[in-house]
Amino acid sequence: MKANEIKRGAFIHYNNQNIVIKGVFVQTASSRSGNTLYKMKGQVLVTGKKFEHGFLGDENIEVIDVSRRAVQPLYREGDGWVFMDNETYEQHRLADEDLQDELLFIMEGLEGINALVVEEQIMGIELPATVVLSIEETAPSMKAASSSARTKPATLSTGLVVQVPEYLTPGEKIKINTENQEFVSRG
Repeated sequence: MKANEIKRGAFIHYNNQNIVIKGVFVQTASSRSGNTLYKMKGQVLVTGKKFEHGFLGDENIEVIDVSRRAVQPLYREGDGWVFMDNETYEQHRLADEDLQDELLFIMEGLEGINALVVEEQIMGIELPATVVLSIEETAPSMKAASSSARTKPATLSTGLVVQVPEYLTPGEKIKINTENQEFVSRG
């Protein structure tokens, strides 16, 4: 597959390592003849080390076959989460270190999560594009708050801290973009 076709959540085989891509950043060349560079950030599956590399748009990259299975987080267990396969009801435990980027979005019963399975082994999870979380703590809403772009930090039920419009109050549910960790709308 060409580098310009790789998306977040893809698994690639590069340099004798299996890597899950966590983000793709496009750098367009400033000159006419220059090639567009696709900077990929990810995580090496076996070691958990961070991966960063730039590929040219037409460079071939080996993609690993990954199947997706719907799972649901059941509960925390020690330093990990137990997920249940929605079809087989089988339970799988994933350590926090395998869920680094997703940890701040996971809560019991969250729907829309897929387990990423390579050769019958769960390698990680894929979150939905947005999740709804409730505000635990934030500064009081302001009486004269307008719907302008003024924001304040809010701590959510999972510990994630995001900037929210100043009119929101604790207890409200809000929708968060899981890719850039930003407020989208009221839940």
